[in-house]
Amino acid sequence: MTTPALRFGLFLSQANKTWPQVLDEFTMAEELGFDHAWLVDHLVDTDGTPEDGCLEAWTLLAAIAARTERIRLGVLVSSNTFRHPALLLKEAVTVDHVSGGRVNLGIGTGWHEDEHRRYGIDLPAPGERVDRFEEAVELISRLMRQESATVHGHHYRLDDARLRPLPLQRPRIPIVIAAHRPRMLRIAARYADQWDTFAAMPGTATEGVEAQLAERIAGLDAACRAIGRDPAEIRRSTWATREALRSTDAYLDFVRRHHRLGFTDFSTVAPKTADMAVLRSIATDVVPELRAGNLLA
Repeated sequence: MTTPALRFGLFLSQANKTWPQVLDEFTMAEELGFDHAWLVDHLVDTDGTPEDGCLEAWTLLAAIAARTERIRLGVLVSSNTFRHPALLLKEAVTVDHVSGGRVNLGIGTGWHEDEHRRYGIDLPAPGERVDRFEEAVELISRLMRQESATVHGHHYRLDDARLRPLPLQRPRIPIVIAAHRPRMLRIAARYADQWDTFAAMPGTATEGVEAQLAERIAGLDAACRAIGRDPAEIRRSTWATREALRSTDAYLDFVRRHHRLGFTDFSTVAPKTADMAVLRSIATDVVPELRAGNLLA
């Protein structure tokens, strides 16, 4: 299999932003030539206070899709606790059509306890969350593969559900799975087109994860081999904090370190005004060279 092309993006988020601000940021990402840009799936600003607002992800993504032309779009990642997986798939197919085939379907178990409590949404124990997630991803994959399905699972049911219209992207919308722990890595090995993880960070989904990135990559590769799947079939994505936007050298260091580990997709969090000069330099001078295979040594 050929080495996958490197891709670069921005983890923009919509937390504590207005619709015009969000649209401006996604338009900027597209104009600068980035490959992809992402929203978060939260009901509150998980980095701010309860008073800070957060627009809903998939309705917002549809609006962004209608106002952009080239950049790939996604939610990094959708909380499986918020929606029935068949509804999530219908939302993703809708955005796929609005965007002309530019959406990725990101999904994870859900983790933020406070927003679940505030909005009256059940947040099961971790083991059950993973059970539900595995069943959900199988259901989503099956519907895109078979176009109709009857499922009598432990957590989800379908009765001759039809996927109409089909997604524009064939054979399916790429599935992005966020996975940081051993069982989730095994699920990603079976179902993911792209796997997403990042360094352990307090106040995020990786809080308390003991395995370093290299260990997680080894776990994913081993899980792929155990089921007879080529690990190279799965793209690997990660993101960095604003530290990577301190300078072009800091960004290059972030990409080089993670590329050596095997990552193919690189994003940084939403830039502040002070970061814009560096971001433009990265987009115009650094990213084209990285895409060409230069500057990686």
